[in-house]
Amino acid sequence: MRYPDGGGLTAAGRARRERVRLAAVAMYEQDIKPVQVAHELRVSTKSAYQWRRRWRAGGTTALASRGAGGAVCRLGSAQLSRLRAALDQCPATWGWAEDQRWTLERVTTLIGRLFHVRYTLRGTSYLLHRIGFTPQVPVHRAAERDEQAIATWRDVTWVKLRG
Repeated sequence: MRYPDGGGLTAAGRARRERVRLAAVAMYEQDIKPVQVAHELRVSTKSAYQWRRRWRAGGTTALASRGAGGAVCRLGSAQLSRLRAALDQCPATWGWAEDQRWTLERVTTLIGRLFHVRYTLRGTSYLLHRIGFTPQVPVHRAAERDEQAIATWRDVTWVKLRG
């Protein structure tokens, strides 16, 4: 199952699901059919049959939670803090003077320079989401932004357009 935030279930969510699977085990021990188990626990019939097969093959431990899924981050918390600080600086600080945007390719190169760790572009994207950066929201306002011109436009032109 994929999650839009890339994070999956929390520890509490995994524990809740494990309790449901263990409740199913208690019902299987009473010889209750998987269809009834699915109905009682409000899960799919497919899951109930799969849990019963796993329980028969490996006992209760086969249905225990295996922890968080996915790969372990190759950067420690101190390194992630250092990466955040580096991304707060403009790309020109790190040698990209042609424009002031961080791209996945540039961030991947920066990670390699700072920590001697190679990431794919997709891995860099996951890493950036994990530390709170998204491609939709710029971190800083444009250097050329003219607040006075924006306020004037909002007070004069926008009022006319709305009215």
